[in-house]
Amino acid sequence: MQLCLAHKWIAEQFIIANSMKHVVKILTLVVAITAFWIGLLQTSVVPCSHTWLLPIYFIVSLGCYGLLMVGIGLICFPTCPQEALLLQQDIKEAKEYLKRNKIDVGSD
Repeated sequence: MQLCLAHKWIAEQFIIANSMKHVVKILTLVVAITAFWIGLLQTSVVPCSHTWLLPIYFIVSLGCYGLLMVGIGLICFPTCPQEALLLQQDIKEAKEYLKRNKIDVGSD
Protein backbone atom coordinates (compact mmCIF):
# COMPACT_ATOMS: atom_id res chain seq x y z
CA MET A 1 0.00 0.00 0.00
CA GLN A 2 2.74 2.44 0.98
CA LEU A 3 4.74 1.58 -2.12
CA CYS A 4 1.77 2.28 -4.37
CA LEU A 5 1.21 5.67 -2.72
CA ALA A 6 4.89 6.49 -3.10
CA HIS A 7 4.78 5.68 -6.83
CA LYS A 8 1.64 7.79 -7.22
CA TRP A 9 3.28 10.71 -5.41
CA ILE A 10 6.41 10.45 -7.59
CA ALA A 11 4.29 10.38 -10.75
CA GLU A 12 2.36 13.46 -9.63
CA GLN A 13 5.59 15.30 -8.88
CA PHE A 14 6.96 14.37 -12.30
CA ILE A 15 3.81 15.70 -14.00
CA ILE A 16 3.99 18.92 -12.01
CA ALA A 17 7.69 19.32 -12.84
CA ASN A 18 7.06 18.82 -16.57
CA SER A 19 4.19 21.29 -16.61
CA MET A 20 6.33 23.79 -14.71
CA LYS A 21 9.06 23.43 -17.33
CA HIS A 22 6.54 24.45 -20.00
CA VAL A 23 5.38 27.40 -17.91
CA VAL A 24 8.98 28.54 -17.43
CA LYS A 25 9.64 28.25 -21.18
CA ILE A 26 6.54 30.27 -22.03
CA LEU A 27 7.31 32.93 -19.44
CA THR A 28 10.90 33.18 -20.67
CA LEU A 29 9.67 33.67 -24.23
CA VAL A 30 7.18 36.34 -23.14
CA VAL A 31 9.84 38.20 -21.14
CA ALA A 32 12.29 38.05 -24.06
CA ILE A 33 9.71 39.37 -26.52
CA THR A 34 8.66 42.11 -24.10
CA ALA A 35 12.29 43.13 -23.55
CA PHE A 36 12.85 43.23 -27.32
CA TRP A 37 9.74 45.35 -27.80
CA ILE A 38 10.68 47.79 -25.02
CA GLY A 39 14.18 47.98 -26.47
CA LEU A 40 12.76 48.96 -29.86
CA LEU A 41 10.61 51.60 -28.19
CA GLN A 42 13.56 53.04 -26.28
CA THR A 43 16.11 53.11 -29.10
CA SER A 44 13.72 54.39 -31.79
CA VAL A 45 15.20 52.00 -34.35
CA VAL A 46 11.72 51.50 -35.72
CA PRO A 47 9.33 54.46 -35.94
CA CYS A 48 6.90 54.61 -33.01
CA SER A 49 3.91 54.24 -35.32
CA HIS A 50 5.21 50.81 -36.35
CA THR A 51 6.59 49.78 -32.96
CA TRP A 52 3.19 49.93 -31.27
CA LEU A 53 1.86 47.48 -33.86
CA LEU A 54 4.51 44.85 -33.11
CA PRO A 55 2.42 43.00 -30.47
CA ILE A 56 -0.42 42.72 -32.99
CA TYR A 57 1.99 41.45 -35.64
CA PHE A 58 3.32 38.94 -33.12
CA ILE A 59 -0.17 37.64 -32.27
CA VAL A 60 -1.12 37.36 -35.96
CA SER A 61 2.17 35.58 -36.70
CA LEU A 62 1.59 33.20 -33.80
CA GLY A 63 -1.90 32.41 -35.12
CA CYS A 64 -0.53 31.74 -38.60
CA TYR A 65 2.14 29.49 -37.13
CA GLY A 66 -0.51 27.58 -35.17
CA LEU A 67 -2.64 27.10 -38.28
CA LEU A 68 0.42 25.95 -40.22
CA MET A 69 1.27 23.37 -37.54
CA VAL A 70 -2.31 22.08 -37.51
CA GLY A 71 -2.29 21.84 -41.31
CA ILE A 72 1.02 19.99 -41.36
CA GLY A 73 -0.26 17.66 -38.64
CA LEU A 74 -3.35 16.88 -40.69
CA ILE A 75 -1.35 16.30 -43.87
CA CYS A 76 1.13 13.99 -42.14
CA PHE A 77 -1.47 12.21 -39.99
CA PRO A 78 -0.33 8.61 -39.63
CA THR A 79 -2.64 5.80 -40.62
CA CYS A 80 -2.85 2.79 -38.37
CA PRO A 81 -4.54 -0.10 -40.21
CA GLN A 82 -4.22 -2.47 -37.25
CA GLU A 83 -5.82 0.03 -34.90
CA ALA A 84 -8.60 0.66 -37.43
CA LEU A 85 -9.42 -3.07 -37.47
CA LEU A 86 -9.47 -3.18 -33.67
CA LEU A 87 -11.76 -0.16 -33.60
CA GLN A 88 -14.14 -1.82 -36.09
CA GLN A 89 -14.21 -4.93 -33.89
CA ASP A 90 -15.00 -2.83 -30.84
CA ILE A 91 -17.82 -1.10 -32.70
CA LYS A 92 -19.31 -4.45 -33.75
CA GLU A 93 -19.08 -5.77 -30.19
CA ALA A 94 -20.73 -2.63 -28.82
CA LYS A 95 -23.57 -2.84 -31.35
CA GLU A 96 -24.15 -6.51 -30.53
CA TYR A 97 -24.17 -5.74 -26.82
CA LEU A 98 -26.68 -2.94 -27.30
CA LYS A 99 -28.91 -5.13 -29.50
CA ARG A 100 -28.86 -7.88 -26.84
CA ASN A 101 -30.04 -5.30 -24.32
CA LYS A 102 -32.79 -4.16 -26.73
CA ILE A 103 -31.32 -0.73 -27.38
CA ASP A 104 -31.84 0.61 -30.89
CA VAL A 105 -28.50 1.45 -32.53
CA GLY A 106 -29.88 2.49 -35.92
CA SER A 107 -29.54 0.76 -39.24
CA ASP A 108 -26.25 -0.52 -40.64
